[in-house]
Amino acid sequence: MLGWFRKKKKKDPVEGDAPVEFETPVGDTDESDRTEEELPAHPPEPVAPDTPEMLTSPEASPEIPPEAQEEAAEPEESQAEQASEPEPQEKPVSVLKRLSQRLSRTRESFTIRMDELFLGKKEIDGELFDELEEILITADLGIGTTQDLLEQARKRIQRDNLSDPQTLKEIIKEQLKGYISGDGNQKELSLPEDEPFVVMVVGVNGVGKTTTIGKITRKFLRADRSVLLVAADTFRAAAISQLKIWGERNDVRVVAQQEGADPSAVVYDAMSVARSGHYDVVLVDTAGRLHTKVNLMEELKKIKRVMHKQLEGAPHEVLLVIDATTGQNGISQAKLFNDAVGVTGVALTKLDGTAKGGIVATITRELNLPIRFIGVGEQVDDLRDFDADEFIEALFTTD
Repeated sequence: MLGWFRKKKKKDPVEGDAPVEFETPVGDTDESDRTEEELPAHPPEPVAPDTPEMLTSPEASPEIPPEAQEEAAEPEESQAEQASEPEPQEKPVSVLKRLSQRLSRTRESFTIRMDELFLGKKEIDGELFDELEEILITADLGIGTTQDLLEQARKRIQRDNLSDPQTLKEIIKEQLKGYISGDGNQKELSLPEDEPFVVMVVGVNGVGKTTTIGKITRKFLRADRSVLLVAADTFRAAAISQLKIWGERNDVRVVAQQEGADPSAVVYDAMSVARSGHYDVVLVDTAGRLHTKVNLMEELKKIKRVMHKQLEGAPHEVLLVIDATTGQNGISQAKLFNDAVGVTGVALTKLDGTAKGGIVATITRELNLPIRFIGVGEQVDDLRDFDADEFIEALFTTD
C-alpha cells in the first residue's frame, strides 16, 4: 500500500477532527466555465473495521438482490442441519485475476484482438504490422508511442531472425513494460521527517479529483498517518461540500472557507494548521475549470508559491488526476498542467470503464511521468497503487 513513498515514524494523534471554517472576504467568481460534480446524498453508515467498505460514486445506491430477499424470508435451518450441510466456501480471487477482470474492456480491444490477429497468421509480414498498428492506436497508445513500439519490434525481429507471429506478442509485452517501468517512471517519494507531506491535487472538473482524494485519505489512514484535507476549490460550493463529506466519512479534519474565497488564502491557513497540528499528510483539492483557461493555471501557480513560502519543499507531490476514458484529451491535459505547475505523479480514474488503457503507456513514455494510482471500480479499494508488472500481466492474462 502506498509504495510510492517511504514511511516515517508516526507522530502522536492530533486532537480535533471537525471541519475548520475561516471567515474571509468573498472574491470575484467565474462560474461560466465550471461544471457541477455530483454529490453523494448521504454519507454511508459506519462500517466495522473488518468489513469491506462500499465507498461508491454519488449516483450509486445499494440494492438488495432478489435472491437475498428470498433467503431472508425462509425459516432458519436447525443447528443439526446447518452442521450436517456446511456452506461451500468461495475460492478467493487472486489480485492479478481481479485486476484483469477490471481491465476487461481494454483486454477485449487490445490483447484479445491481437490474439485473434496472430491466430490466423503463419508469418510476420507487412500486412500483419498494418493490422497491428490499427489495434494499438485503437487502444489509445497514440501515434507516437505506436510507431516507436512497432519500429522497435521490427528491429528485434530482423536482428533475431524471427518469423513466428506469436513471438511478436511477447515483444510488444516487453516493450510496453519498458515504457511503463522505465527509470524515470519509478520516482519514489519520501515523507519529510518533521514536516507534513503536502500533496497538491490538480485536474479538470469531472475527472474524480475529490473522490480520489477521499480514497487516498483512506489509504494513508490505513498506513497509520494523520491526514488534513484542504478545500482550495472555492469557486463551487459543491466542491467544498463534497470534500467535507469525505472528511466526515474518513473522520479527518477539513480546512475550508466559504465559496468565492481566495484559494491561496485557504492554503495559507491550512499550512499553519498542518504545522501546528503536526499532521503527517496534507491533501489539497484545487479548482478544475477548463484546462485551457490561463487564469486557472495562474491561480494554481500562486497556490504552489504560497505552499512553498509557508513550508519549504511543499508541495512534495503535484498529483494530476486524469479520466482514462478521455483518451488523448487526457494527454493534452497532462501536458498543460505539467507545463504550469510541474506534475510529479498521475492518478488514472475510470480505467475499468474504457477500452483505451493504452493511455498508461502513452503518459509514461511521452511525459516521463509516473502513474501513482489507477481507479478500476467504485469501491475504496478499487483505487490501487500502480504496479507496472502487475498491470502488464493483468492486461495480457487470458482467462
